[in-house]
Amino acid sequence: MRLEAKLALFNALSKLLLVLLGAVVIPPIVSRVAVAHTDQRLHEKRTEVLELIERNGISAFVQGEQYADYNILKQEYITLTALPPSPDGRHAPHPPRIFDEPRQVDNQVEDFRILSQQFTTAGRNYRLEIGSSLATVELLTDTLRRMALWVLVIGAALTIFTDAAFAHALLRPLRQLIVRKLQGVHHPSGFSFAPLETSTTDFRRLDDSLSDMMHLIQSAFEKEREFMSNVSHELLTPVSILQTRFENMLQDPDLGHAHSLKIVESQKTLYRLRNTVKTLLLIANIENEQYLRDEAVSLASVLADVTNELEDRLAQRDIKLLEDLQPDYVVPQANRTLLFTLLFNLVSNAVKYNRWGGSILIEGKMADGGYRLSVTDTGPGIAAQHLPHLFDRFRRFQAGASAPEGYGLGLPIAKTIAEFHGAPLTVTSSEGQGTTFALHFA
Repeated sequence: MRLEAKLALFNALSKLLLVLLGAVVIPPIVSRVAVAHTDQRLHEKRTEVLELIERNGISAFVQGEQYADYNILKQEYITLTALPPSPDGRHAPHPPRIFDEPRQVDNQVEDFRILSQQFTTAGRNYRLEIGSSLATVELLTDTLRRMALWVLVIGAALTIFTDAAFAHALLRPLRQLIVRKLQGVHHPSGFSFAPLETSTTDFRRLDDSLSDMMHLIQSAFEKEREFMSNVSHELLTPVSILQTRFENMLQDPDLGHAHSLKIVESQKTLYRLRNTVKTLLLIANIENEQYLRDEAVSLASVLADVTNELEDRLAQRDIKLLEDLQPDYVVPQANRTLLFTLLFNLVSNAVKYNRWGGSILIEGKMADGGYRLSVTDTGPGIAAQHLPHLFDRFRRFQAGASAPEGYGLGLPIAKTIAEFHGAPLTVTSSEGQGTTFALHFA
């Protein structure tokens, strides 16, 4: 998962957690706020009522023993009740207190939040009660709770989008760094040393570090190229000299038969050494992209050249070669010489490790949005434990057995050339039934 997606996911999860936490915490807080708001309103009304009594006198309200005022919906009420004098002081004035209590209003019992206070005026004790229906408090609580939750959800959604936009803008230099300097760079020469435009110090340091590292890698590649070239020439020259000397020695009429056989064996060893050096040099040159891919190459035409080259070997082992390319495929950017080497190695192995009188099927068809070219033989197959190491250099396996025998460096060369052309090389095999090598051209 991309870094930007991880940041966006983290922000979304954190905001979701915040919303869930708010859904748990907000209701009790809102309930307290609603109750506190109701209590404040009760105190404010108490102050107003006492000011009216002080200004207008108690007689303006109490005509008899009690005064009561209810609103039309019975949600609020105010009562003033005259208290008889008490010798024990039980009805002495006291500060206001607030409590919840059910009260009967017009034959209906309602729960009220009540502020009660006893006071003295005109030489007599009175009780003031101001009540507010708890249904009103609950309605206020629900309204505040919904409002708070909506504000929390909308705020979380807005912050998710703003955080995602900020992360997208913040990580833009990193995306440019990956696209311009890392993706598609298969060789140090393809690296872009143009500085990255960014105000973020960390991205600037990363860009500088990549450039410094790539300078070192380029220098190391150049030294490796020079080393491989020098080593190949230095090795091939004495090998050629030795081969010439051995050939001259074989022409000596006084040379004994036993010595002639030893010289011939030495020539074979030198020949294998020379081929090994050339093969390693070829692999190194391909991996260092010292070959050009500047021509469109038809696979059918290359296979025709390979078939002509192997015609005698096919006839010697009575092997039938069948081609089924429907249709032919033209590799747009390729190196014909390397493609010939690739297909020659695959078909040559199919001949070498096939049974006498067997067959080889070369099949090409469009598949999976590209072109698949396969070479299938009817040989003994390859043991399953050997398949993962089939393309390893200097790993040799005998087809259908565990004793070392033949693949040499041919398959590593084939895989290197295939990767050079962007065509992965795969192998499937069943012991006793044969082996299939397949190239997948995009």
